Amino acid sequence: MIEAQGLTKRYDEVVAVDGIDFAVERGETFGFLGPNGAGKSSTMRMIGTVSPVSGGTLRVLGRDPQADGPAIRQRLGVVPQEDNLDLELNVGENLQVYGRFFGLPRDVIARRTSELLDFVQLADRRDAKVDSLSGGMKRRLTIARALVATPELLLLDEPTTGLDPQARHALWDRLYRLKQEGVTLVLTTHYMDEAEQLCDRLVIMDRAKIVAEGSPRELIDRHVEREMVELRFGTQNGVPPLGDLGDHVEVLQDRIVIGAADGDAVVDAVHARGLRPDTVLVRRATLEDVFLRLTGRTLVD
Repeated sequence: MIEAQGLTKRYDEVVAVDGIDFAVERGETFGFLGPNGAGKSSTMRMIGTVSPVSGGTLRVLGRDPQADGPAIRQRLGVVPQEDNLDLELNVGENLQVYGRFFGLPRDVIARRTSELLDFVQLADRRDAKVDSLSGGMKRRLTIARALVATPELLLLDEPTTGLDPQARHALWDRLYRLKQEGVTLVLTTHYMDEAEQLCDRLVIMDRAKIVAEGSPRELIDRHVEREMVELRFGTQNGVPPLGDLGDHVEVLQDRIVIGAADGDAVVDAVHARGLRPDTVLVRRATLEDVFLRLTGRTLVD
């Protein structure tokens, strides 16, 4: 569905995407995970054929975005980072007008509007103004609008940013159903749990480059230990040296994090040294641990 080799995007002297390689297979959910400014949205804009490629090669649906942009866009659905719904129209009209952009017959638009409003659980708000919708409802409506022309490929840029947990889970359910129906999904996110829940495969981007690629489980197995032990000693002063107790030890401002194959054995070793942390947490490693290990804990402007 998508193939990139040496894909590069420059804005004057700034390199936003630096020679990345990736491929997206039909029917899978593929994610771009990374901190703000890593190059995720710039990559999505090139895939969506709204930003020209600066270097390398990119094929979307087997076509060259530079030469065949309009033909590609006819087969894409796009959910932008910011909702851009028409506030002058009601919920149903937003879908109907969008369908006309694709030249769909009116009877097809009417049928698709009803089907999609049912799908995103907004049928009872069909005649409501967009301004009256909650943030989660607006995101679901934006997804419904992107599906009007029955796209083969759906691009979602930070689809759940700013939503509360209930709205995020409702949106995940809709996206999972789309995947079951055979729609190929490509999304960007900086939410680790979202990537773990939705993505078959993903790449982690940092400073315009891809630093890791694989399924969530593969990335966890490859880059971090099986379990994480988090110890809090109350104050940073007087924290004992524990670097020999695990395969990877980080001393943070509020806690010590130890990666090891057996977390309980680490806790036993801590207690055997006569140490009594204020709190102890043993947990399985997650994609967030991979992300922080590869990209660091310091925010980059």
